[in-house]
Amino acid sequence: QVQLVESGGGLVQPGGSLRLSCAASGSADNIYEMSWYRQAPGKQRELVALLNYSGSTKYADSVKGRFAISRDNAKKTVNLQMNSLKPEDTAVYYCYVVFQIAPLKREAYWGQGTQVTVSS
Repeated sequence: QVQLVESGGGLVQPGGSLRLSCAASGSADNIYEMSWYRQAPGKQRELVALLNYSGSTKYADSVKGRFAISRDNAKKTVNLQMNSLKPEDTAVYYCYVVFQIAPLKREAYWGQGTQVTVSS
């Protein structure tokens, strides 16, 4: 069983920064892919940033140049550094981790979500 625990959300003024972290605990060790998604009220959940096993990254156009995803393999943690935050970044942020369980089997887990509010 795997659990993902997120931290780092909160209230920040426009132009400010926050750093989100997501720590994985449990029996799975081989991480295939780590991502951050967000969901604003009344909107669909959307991909914010992705980091795969090879180190390749992908960002939503709206956050390119402002957000950076990183990982600590030893701690099984994925981080999202968010700079130059805008009110439209306000949302619940979720981490999403895919584990390679076996050569042809992967399992995916969601974190519980952490609220990020950008407001003056």
